[in-house]
Amino acid sequence: MKNRASGQHISHLFDEEMEDIRHKVLTMGGLVEQQMENAVKAFMSCDQDLAEKVLQQDEMVNSLEMEIDHDCIQVIAKRQPAAVDLRMLISIIKAITELERIGDEAGRIAKMAIRLDATDYYHDQYHEINHLVDMVKEMLRGSLDAFARMSIDGITEITGKDEKVDREYTSIIRQLITQMMEDPRNITRAIDILWTARALERIGDHACNICEHVVYIVKGDDVRHLSQDELENKIQQ
Repeated sequence: MKNRASGQHISHLFDEEMEDIRHKVLTMGGLVEQQMENAVKAFMSCDQDLAEKVLQQDEMVNSLEMEIDHDCIQVIAKRQPAAVDLRMLISIIKAITELERIGDEAGRIAKMAIRLDATDYYHDQYHEINHLVDMVKEMLRGSLDAFARMSIDGITEITGKDEKVDREYTSIIRQLITQMMEDPRNITRAIDILWTARALERIGDHACNICEHVVYIVKGDDVRHLSQDELENKIQQ
């Protein structure tokens, strides 16, 4: 009877530890999502104070990554989880790396905002950035929601947006090249915008990677490096 009670106690502690880790991941995800939104706002409005806030938030993201990573390793060492619990912990370690890198990309956008001169910035020239931002936001929000629900429903819709993001990024590159060729005075600003667009494209990639980790948790299938069609077939199985 005592052993049974002890086992129930350990199981309860394990559940609490897993829930605590999950809560921290969701907190980190929310912070990273806010980072991206603030970085884009700072870039579009040349708000240097908001850009500085994004860079300060990066320290919080980095701290959470290290804390969650440590917690996962401790649980693996102490509890020796198996099956879905082990997949969950391994995937969380990988997912928080993706989140940390999204925070880094947001930081790059913030740095671009700081470098841009507000008196020489024309918002109407960069309408394509808005479309790119909207698509990437949807991908990031969708991937975080999938993780929160531990559901693969809608995963392929999120990853399917990646090709559209790539096309939009290519379109922006063409526009910037045209601007630089027409007037060399546009070169410095165009390069900043190019790097911002590149950062957004990379955030989309990281969102897709988070979706792949969710699939691994739920189904136990490693779907990294699969094409969109292969991913859809795997999820339907």
